[in-house]
Amino acid sequence: MGETSTRQRLAAILAADVSGFSRLMAKDETGTVNALDAAREVFGRHIAAMSGRVIDMAGDSVLAVFETAAGAVNAALAVQQEIGERCADQSEDCRMHFRIGVHLGDVIEKSDGTVYGDGVNTAARIESVAEPGGVSVSETVESVLRHRIAAVFEDQGQHALKNLPKPVQVFRVRASAAVAKPVATAAAAPVERVSKPAIAVLPFDNMSGDAEQEFFADGITEDIITELSRFKDLFVISRNSSFKYKGQPVQVQKFARELGVQYVVEGSVRKAGKRVRITVQLIDAETDRHVWAERYDRDLEDIFAIQDEVTSSIVAILPGRVEAASRDRASRKTTDNMAAYECVLTGKRLHHQSNRQDNERALALLDRAIALDPNYAHAHSWKACVLGQRWGYSWSDDRDALVPVIVGELEKALALDDNDSDVHRVLAAVQLIYGDFEKSQYHQQRALSLNPNDDLVVVQQGEILTWIGQPEEGVEWILKAMRLNPYHPERFWGHLGRAYFGSRHYAEALDALNRPASVDAARLALKAACHARLEQADLAQACVQQLRALRPPFVLAEHVAAMHYLHAADSEHYAESLALAGLQS
Repeated sequence: MGETSTRQRLAAILAADVSGFSRLMAKDETGTVNALDAAREVFGRHIAAMSGRVIDMAGDSVLAVFETAAGAVNAALAVQQEIGERCADQSEDCRMHFRIGVHLGDVIEKSDGTVYGDGVNTAARIESVAEPGGVSVSETVESVLRHRIAAVFEDQGQHALKNLPKPVQVFRVRASAAVAKPVATAAAAPVERVSKPAIAVLPFDNMSGDAEQEFFADGITEDIITELSRFKDLFVISRNSSFKYKGQPVQVQKFARELGVQYVVEGSVRKAGKRVRITVQLIDAETDRHVWAERYDRDLEDIFAIQDEVTSSIVAILPGRVEAASRDRASRKTTDNMAAYECVLTGKRLHHQSNRQDNERALALLDRAIALDPNYAHAHSWKACVLGQRWGYSWSDDRDALVPVIVGELEKALALDDNDSDVHRVLAAVQLIYGDFEKSQYHQQRALSLNPNDDLVVVQQGEILTWIGQPEEGVEWILKAMRLNPYHPERFWGHLGRAYFGSRHYAEALDALNRPASVDAARLALKAACHARLEQADLAQACVQQLRALRPPFVLAEHVAAMHYLHAADSEHYAESLALAGLQS
């Protein structure tokens, strides 16, 4: 990372400070400073032992981050135990007691290692309501660690905490060796690992205290398993295997080894009055690290509608989180050690860089994936996609020769797996480029029928509707894709901007086009067109100047011809808008 770069990630945050520090300093300044230094050593040692990292020890406070919630809570309990033992012989008014709070949430991490964000703020606020000498955690942490560590979680109720928009459910944590129980085994020996990411969904826990809600928790679990099975690049453990663990304490890493999976989904359902809260976590079982966590709060008006809504959202997000985690693992290996799936993953990432060198590297990896597994339909479809990119950007001396190769790869993919939604999605996109709208819509509908929860399929429906003259409907599909996957790629904003432009909602189009941090020629041209239609000549001209600096040989006629509009009127509307902005043929 560069000096000013940042990244957002999920982390467990530990925040601590001394209870009554000012009183202790007034009573014995030297003794308090010495005790504080000794306590810092205790914190540092236990944090390191649990693979955590100290961020700050300013004043009487401690801030640390961990890869896992278990590491953070175990470190906190160990610290409190050792500090308590050290000061056991002191009088109560001289003892140094720390309050510790732990939360699992998103943080912004700078290149120098410092962290910021809501996750840090929440941990600090939870620490403020912890007992002196005690550890308190958020509901997110409790739901993740229930039955997984030797501890008892006591519900402290909801707390309205300073500067936090919603009350937080807080739990007091007490160490208890009696809590940890061995997990029941469902198989005599670990099963053989498959070549694509394998995932198991543990039965969601019913935390409502209402036996009638058991069917709802089971229904959520079963729906997630069913819908995840639609994604051909995931190997999903069956319901029968997962439900053998229902009601039993589970050690995730052991559970994963027994079923031969890399990823585990677990969650809980809690009903309170007319509200229901559903939490879900995705765990990388090999490292016991949380990849993603989310909470859903809903009014309990139609329990089955809620079940469908939450399932769709979870299933839309999970494959992307799995793919991102798998890609990170693949990036740490040499190409020779990559499985076919990992080659395809890296090829996809390189394709998205949209430059000639990465396009060539992507093609080499996809060729290797096909050599490893000639019957890998996904690899053939993505090879066609990469070759299509090469054709579109004229990165070949003989573009015409690429066409039969692209078609051949798509035909292979289709013959190998006619039920792979991603194969049909890519086919729809390629046919759109070729101007065959009928075939494009056929393959798009096949993709939608095979996997209606894939945000890439859903957003492409919005794109195609925009190109064929139905941009108002296109807007709705693109917004649906964004709701399905809050972690959607930035390019979704560009699709939304074009749909709004097509429906003559220029201000809304500009709002969407201004969201991404990156700038490209297509987005600048569309922004110029929107400003022109809104009679914002200065802003339109600014976009034109940026566009010409980014792509000096910009030719209006060639740019408009490269668009995929079905109707001449839509193409003319775009060309006229660009001309109004000052872009002439």
